[in-house]
Amino acid sequence: MTHRRHLLLGAGALATSALLGARRGLATTPSSDVLTAHDLILPGDPKLARRTLVLVPKPTPTRPVPVLVLLHGLGETGNELLGIHAWGDKYGLVTSYERLKRLPIERTMPRARYLTDEHLERLNTSLVTRPFRDLILVCPVTPNPYRMQPSHLTLDRYAAWIEETLLPSVRERFPATKSALHTGLDGCSLGGYVGMEVMLRRPHLFSSFGGVQSAFGVPQGQLYARRLATLIDEVGPRALHFETSTEDPYLAANRALSSELRRLKVPHTLTVLPGPHNQPWLREIGTLELVRWHAEQLALS
Repeated sequence: MTHRRHLLLGAGALATSALLGARRGLATTPSSDVLTAHDLILPGDPKLARRTLVLVPKPTPTRPVPVLVLLHGLGETGNELLGIHAWGDKYGLVTSYERLKRLPIERTMPRARYLTDEHLERLNTSLVTRPFRDLILVCPVTPNPYRMQPSHLTLDRYAAWIEETLLPSVRERFPATKSALHTGLDGCSLGGYVGMEVMLRRPHLFSSFGGVQSAFGVPQGQLYARRLATLIDEVGPRALHFETSTEDPYLAANRALSSELRRLKVPHTLTVLPGPHNQPWLREIGTLELVRWHAEQLALS
C-alpha cells in the first residue's frame, strides 16, 4: 500500500468531519479564560500559507514565553479557517491547555478509556512535581504537498515561510522567545509528515520536535530515523517525541521510526496510548500529552 493511500485511509473520517464543519460554519476556536486567540493574515501565497492562529496566555506575559508551532492534518487543508482553527476547534488544544493548568487532570470521556488509570495517575504526579509552564501556541495553515506538486518544492517553500515570515511575525507581535532553544514544532497526521520535512530542512529553528499519529509508511519512517540521526550529528541534540495509538493506521510506521532511532542510539520518546486515529482521541489525551511534553522541554529557567 502506498504512502498516499495510507494517508487517505487514515484521514478519511477526519476529512469528512471537517467538511461537515465547514458547511455548518463551525470553524472557530472556543474562547478561554486562560488563552487569548489572535487571527493573523501574514505575507504569503494563499495557496500555500499566509494565515495563522496564535494563542497567547492570559494575562499577557511580561517576559518572553516559549513557542510551539502546531501543524494540522489532511481534513483541514484547503480552507484557511478550518486550518487555523483545527487544533483549537477539532483537536482539543484549548481544553487540553486548560486541563493542564487546573489540576487534577480528569477524564472528559469516561466511556472511552483512551486515558488509562495508570497514565492518569502518572500525569497528575508529574504535573505536581513539575507544574505546567505557559506556551505561546502557533497554529498556521498547513499545505497538502500531494496536491501542490512537485511536493518537495512545496515543502521547501513552506519551511522558508515558517522561518522568514511566521516566526518573525509572532516574535514581533507577542512576548515570544526569540531563541530556538525555546521553540518547538509538532504536527498531527499529515501535519506530522509535513513537520518532519520542515524539521529536516530547518533544524536550527527548533530544539524540540514531535509528531502525533504522523502519516507516513514504514520504509519512510526508517529513512526519517536515519536522516534525523545525521541531522543531530551535524547540528547537535534535539528533544524528540513521537506519539501514536493502538488503532492508528500509522502505528507500525511510528514504531519503525522509533526502532531505527534506538538502533542508531538517538535519544527520543515513543508514546503509544489506547485508541483510534480520530479527533475524540486527540481531545481526550493526544493533544494534552504532546503539549505537556513540549512545555517541559522548552521551559525557560
